[in-house]
Amino acid sequence: MSGKKFFHELLSLSKAKEILFEKFKEKVSFPIESEEIPVKEALDRVTAQAVFAKFSSPYFHSSAMDGYAVRAKDTFLATERQPVKLKIGVQAFWIETGDPLPEGFDAVIPIEDVNIREGYIEIYSSVPPYNNIRPIGEDIVATELIIPESHIVRPVDIGAMLASGITKISVRKKPLVGIIPTGSELIEIEELNERIPIPPELIEYNSAVLSGLITKIGATAKVYPICKDDENLIKKTILEALEDCHMVLLNAGSGYGKEDFTFKVLSDLGEVIINGVSIKPGKPFIASFINNKPILGIPGYPVSAFLCFELFVKPLIEYYLGISMIKEEKIKAILSRQIASPIGVDEFVRVKVGRVGQKYIVTPMGRGAGLLMSVVRADGYIVIPEGSEGFSQGKEINVILWRTKEEIDNTIVCIGSHDNTLDILYNFLRKRYPHFTLSSAHVGSMGGLVAIKKGEAHVAGTHLLDEETGQYNIPFINRLMPEKKVLLINLVYRLQGLIVKKGNPKNIKSFEDLAREDIIFINRQAGSGTRLLLDKHLKEAGISPAAIKGYEREEYTHMGVASAVLTGRADVGLGILSAAQALGLDFIPLAEERYDLLIPNEFLDLTIIEALIFIIREDEEFRRAVKKLGGYDIRDMGKIIYKN
Repeated sequence: MSGKKFFHELLSLSKAKEILFEKFKEKVSFPIESEEIPVKEALDRVTAQAVFAKFSSPYFHSSAMDGYAVRAKDTFLATERQPVKLKIGVQAFWIETGDPLPEGFDAVIPIEDVNIREGYIEIYSSVPPYNNIRPIGEDIVATELIIPESHIVRPVDIGAMLASGITKISVRKKPLVGIIPTGSELIEIEELNERIPIPPELIEYNSAVLSGLITKIGATAKVYPICKDDENLIKKTILEALEDCHMVLLNAGSGYGKEDFTFKVLSDLGEVIINGVSIKPGKPFIASFINNKPILGIPGYPVSAFLCFELFVKPLIEYYLGISMIKEEKIKAILSRQIASPIGVDEFVRVKVGRVGQKYIVTPMGRGAGLLMSVVRADGYIVIPEGSEGFSQGKEINVILWRTKEEIDNTIVCIGSHDNTLDILYNFLRKRYPHFTLSSAHVGSMGGLVAIKKGEAHVAGTHLLDEETGQYNIPFINRLMPEKKVLLINLVYRLQGLIVKKGNPKNIKSFEDLAREDIIFINRQAGSGTRLLLDKHLKEAGISPAAIKGYEREEYTHMGVASAVLTGRADVGLGILSAAQALGLDFIPLAEERYDLLIPNEFLDLTIIEALIFIIREDEEFRRAVKKLGGYDIRDMGKIIYKN
């Protein structure tokens, strides 16, 4: 038996991973340091900071199609029997898709909807303001979160950043991984000079495979010259690599043959923590640390090398970068709401997906061809085939994922009322827990409560004020889901008020002003807490919704309301202070309201929910970021408001 070497302890895969990753966290500072680079060079890089829009996109009102720009008010009397005639070049101007609207014009009529006759166009039906117009901020609103920290930059992200005025971003440096091929029998392919290898010569190609794998996941590979089976040469090359690299892979020589020096060399230079793993292939894997840097002995057999890379090297690179890699997958999910589609086309609809209990829930996103942010934020897409008019709510459908199934499983599905703090919460979740994410669908407070009742959300944002009791949220919870066990915790108190143009040129002061003839209002969607607050005050003031111009025009977020005021689509809207401040608008405070998060008890033990609650209750940096937005009081942040 003399002369034979044995592995001192063959570890299970789970134990080997635990030892390696814990030792890495103990010895290595991560994520890696950052650098600033041009956005155009940022593809596949990892963000070191959140990126917020500098300005809106589009930044001018533009035509959504070819046709004639007109003033909507000039079309109001048009009918099929009595068409309205508008003089070309005076009352109507030819405009092409993407062109800016002429000054004073606020609608576009498609070329196919008009009749051209003797210098005039004839119109057979009226059009509303902003008909076939892409308004300022339709895609991106200034100060909006484009991408969070710990995000792998994709081509659509680059487009969104450039469209919003961002030219440089902070990204994490690429970890440098050294690869040292070892073995006296190895030769470079270039050495052959078209001859056939002579035994025992072996072409060295593992370094090319490992380099490709390293590059593919966002790191940089540095391949060192082949080391013959010489202990001192291997030591010298390792120490040289440690000067430049964050991690070193020693390929081959990790077995126990007479020329396998990896274990001895690594033991002499540092601390060996793993010497063999009970996997096939890949058993001779070795892990060590030298000068607080990981040095990994990768078996020489190519399949073993590949498997060990996937199991041990890739996770360490992910730690350096603070990310989890993306793999495209397909899953079946339940549609959270009905979606219609025109017959005759295959429609690709961007969606958000999350796992709630034992089922995946898919929520359609914005479908406009110009809405780049719907791609940036999507988890994947569904296809509505050309012979279908759409899918009904509750239907099980196939989803093609742009994110990994693991990411989807680690996604918090938040459905309900919109608040700007959710963007901040999302970013901090990614920052503190890179494998977790937050999917936020803005359907209003009541829609959020319904989603909780149906088991289609982990969390609902809500700020419903009960007129009879003066209480927020609790009466609605008790009426809608009296038997369901839930936890209601406070996120913020926030100021609601009237958002108006800078300087308040129309001197708007109260709800009574909304009924004035010269005021155009922008509303929130039915079922939102803000809509209920508006209706309550209108009722108290004796104002009929029919008396308010624009009452029927809806936005789904506070930023959408603020953008409508900023771009002139409305004079005023009801929203929160932080949205007004973000776009440099004036704000008339009217009420402080409580914004809570509703969580079913059955999800409280989920790791993703525990992480969310921990940030809300314990993360002081998150609290400071919320206060910095303006208009928020965090006196009860994280406090249990109600539990049954």
